[in-house]
Amino acid sequence: MNNINLNALCDRAYKIACEHGFHDNELSNEHCLCLVISELMEAVEADRKNRHFDKEKYKIGEYAECQGWLTNEEKFINVFNRYIKDTVEDELSDAVIRLLDLAGLRGIDLSLAMKDLNNNVDDMSEACKDGTFTESIYAISILPARYDCLYDFPTTVNDMLMSVFGLACHLNIDLFWHIEQKMKYNEFREKMHGKKY
Repeated sequence: MNNINLNALCDRAYKIACEHGFHDNELSNEHCLCLVISELMEAVEADRKNRHFDKEKYKIGEYAECQGWLTNEEKFINVFNRYIKDTVEDELSDAVIRLLDLAGLRGIDLSLAMKDLNNNVDDMSEACKDGTFTESIYAISILPARYDCLYDFPTTVNDMLMSVFGLACHLNIDLFWHIEQKMKYNEFREKMHGKKY
């Protein structure tokens, strides 16, 4: 994972969120972290339903989606909806995108997470080996409460990012690929993605 630029990803995630109306109103850190945790819980639900990304089916679906009357955007959306949406990988990428967006909103530098991703991702992955998927998600979800009054808010955001990437590494998930796909998908969505917040 050499030379991963989380600050550049942060800028993109924040820009997409702003363009889609997610920052039209002032939001608290608690609000934003609750939405991150909701994505982590959706990953648990996806795992419970055994909804995992199947790269081979995706490649076949991508190849088959060649109807001449569809635009490239429509083809991408169709394939995403069929093979990626609502999988564990998709939900983990959503959690990371929300953390990146929060970092953009608060002007948090992600150099700490970048340093650890580029040098210590195997150590972060190793931390997940003795727990179940749900236990790993729980550990990530409670970081804000555990860190409250002990560390500053930027450290919490950086450590949550590192923890999600560590879990993804443990599961052999190419999380950066999934984040790229989800950001592209989000660019095509309607304001607020059709949601209240």
